[in-house]
Amino acid sequence: MTRLTKTTALHDLPELSTAIAVVGAGPVGLTLALQAARLLPNARVCVFDTRPADAPVAADARTLALSLGSVQILERLKVWPRIAANAMPIRAVHVSQQQPALLGLTVGSDREPALHIRAEDERVPQLGAVASYGAIVAPLQHAWFAACAAEPARLAARFGTPVSALKPVPGGVEVDAGVAERFDLAVVAEGGVFSDQARKAVTRDYHQTAWVGTVTLAGGERGVAYERFTPNGPAALLPLPDGPDGAQRASLVWCVPSDDDPVAPLDDTQRLAVLNTLFAQGTGRLVGLSRLKSFPLGLNAERSLVAGRTVRIGNAAQTLHPVAGQGLNLGLRDACELVAQLGRHADIDTALRRIQWQRAPDRWAMIAATDFLARSFTWQFPGLSTLRGLGLAALQVAPPLKSLLARQMMFGRR
Repeated sequence: MTRLTKTTALHDLPELSTAIAVVGAGPVGLTLALQAARLLPNARVCVFDTRPADAPVAADARTLALSLGSVQILERLKVWPRIAANAMPIRAVHVSQQQPALLGLTVGSDREPALHIRAEDERVPQLGAVASYGAIVAPLQHAWFAACAAEPARLAARFGTPVSALKPVPGGVEVDAGVAERFDLAVVAEGGVFSDQARKAVTRDYHQTAWVGTVTLAGGERGVAYERFTPNGPAALLPLPDGPDGAQRASLVWCVPSDDDPVAPLDDTQRLAVLNTLFAQGTGRLVGLSRLKSFPLGLNAERSLVAGRTVRIGNAAQTLHPVAGQGLNLGLRDACELVAQLGRHADIDTALRRIQWQRAPDRWAMIAATDFLARSFTWQFPGLSTLRGLGLAALQVAPPLKSLLARQMMFGRR
């Protein structure tokens, strides 16, 4: 890529109308870069990341949940076949509540309120998929390197190059990555986790800890994601591809209060025993548990995606509680809609004004929903668990509402 310094004007490159810097080569940043390369043929795109180009990103085992809308985005980028080879489709989602108060007054004393969403009922092949961070990012990175090799004058990968500062300048942004370079637009897609982030405009510490790891199951239905509301907080099992030995596996997210953490003092055998009491009988029996890691949970969000000619997307714009598993999906929608608006409007500022308004309903609906659910586990109001159980039971017997919820989880608010 030809570097644009303070003395280099964009009109020196008349064949290219827009220079875009993408800061962060995670799944959201790479998706945006590939979309821009495909749909904005007159744009120059440069991706910066602190990660060296030869880093073993494929080995990153962190689990990510993809909605059907996200799968379709990756299909359009022609990277999904490589990801799908190491992903597990989600055929159904079961949401249930443990030990709901006064349950016998609502759905019968021998039953728990539960919501069951199945792909076949929504007439889709799958509700989404689960894959590791490495299984998603490695194909995206490979595709970006291939695109850069095919169009080196227009596309560039600056890996192993941390960006230390972004400075607004007239009509653009100066990106400091060792050398000051001027771009028309900078898109920040570096997220990180809540505990490591600088606090944004809207922030809340949930005083909850997420314990994450992998479990091995015996029995139960394959391809089902389980969300369990417990008195201490939500716990989730996301289906993973079978292990090398053919064992059925799932990714665990187990949320508990940080101030009185009931998981920390337990050993693995005790944790496994407790988990078997938390999840419903139809989940299957948990027979194995990996070493668990923990991290604090909170909300950290910008009020707007746009500040001048800098746009923040994904976790750089909003870090959410994992209760709904929608953080990555929201970020991918941010990326695709930003590229779409840039393609519709020749004037960048017009496109940025449109993206602020266009993305606000989807962003704030998801932020509000996850924030409400996360905080509800800290409230001590009598009958709160009963109300939550009533809500699940009501959705289950109202197919139109259940389908509406399923569509929003798959595609966001449209």
